[in-house]
Amino acid sequence: MVPGTETLEETGVDVLTDFEKLFQIIVWNDEVNTFEWVIETLVEVCGHTEEQAEQCAMLIHTKGKYAVKNGSYDDLKPLCDAITDRGIGATLEVMA
Repeated sequence: MVPGTETLEETGVDVLTDFEKLFQIIVWNDEVNTFEWVIETLVEVCGHTEEQAEQCAMLIHTKGKYAVKNGSYDDLKPLCDAITDRGIGATLEVMA
């Protein structure tokens, strides 16, 4: 190495080029299912607390729909199926 010069090292930088899409379970309001049934379902299927489930049920009722859980497709698909198996309208949608 020549005196007065320095060697620069190139450092690698990882760049996120691919990412997993996040999904959400949307539960839809209807005139069939009771608040109690929706709350019980959200507690048992989604692992919500009673308070969380009650708040979700109220939002579903007043807004017509509400995203009750976010996550990966693989994690949410069985939960969404379990909700619909109980007669409650739910869809799995990609988060915007």
